Amino acid sequence: MYKQEQIKPYGQEGEKGQQVESMFNAIAASYDTLNHRLSWNIDKGWRRKAVEQLRPYAPHTILDIATGTGDFAILLAQQLQPETIVGTDISEGMMNVGREKVKRLQLDHIISFAKEDCMQLSYDDNSFDAVTAAFAIRNFASLDTGLKEMHRVLKTNGHLSIIELTTPVHFPMKQLFAIYAHTVLPIYGRLISKDKRAYQYLTDTIEAFPQGETMMTIFKKAGFKEVRFKRLTMGICTMYFATK
Repeated sequence: MYKQEQIKPYGQEGEKGQQVESMFNAIAASYDTLNHRLSWNIDKGWRRKAVEQLRPYAPHTILDIATGTGDFAILLAQQLQPETIVGTDISEGMMNVGREKVKRLQLDHIISFAKEDCMQLSYDDNSFDAVTAAFAIRNFASLDTGLKEMHRVLKTNGHLSIIELTTPVHFPMKQLFAIYAHTVLPIYGRLISKDKRAYQYLTDTIEAFPQGETMMTIFKKAGFKEVRFKRLTMGICTMYFATK
């Protein structure tokens, strides 16, 4: 078991997946505002870079895991113009926000949403040309199981594009990020979302989550090949890319 798998939003009682679902349902209305403000809108650029990793392969069918309010799915639809994108999540509250955005942008002919447990996806083997996830795999109850499921539903030679929040490894960003993550992030998150634990949980899981070279080994264990990563914004975010 990886360290972040033991961290739950609301204490040790109860299953992590259920707690994460409750947390995201609770903060769904304020999630987009907080995401963009707390990252100074840099998160939008991170998503664009993750989309660009897929552009050379022109995927027709994409599965966006833990799609949340659909920002990554929307960007994928606008930039790559695939035939279909399925955004899956355990939080209906988050997806309901996404459904409204997709409808407003008139992308509902490309993007659909489905409640799915990423530990046990309902899709057949070899179903999608690409699988994506933005700021999501850190919340998996079992990282190994979730990655194996993503590998299973990918077509042979299909591609995985992931971005995840990470801790910077070099001075001074490492020290600055630690201060920000333990003061501004949880306090502002609590004020806006009204959830006392959600943004402390965010900090705790970022610090506990394996990254960089360690994640390369984890992706390979799940069956992926041609795995690579790139640190963005001095290590605050890490972008991963892999092939089945």
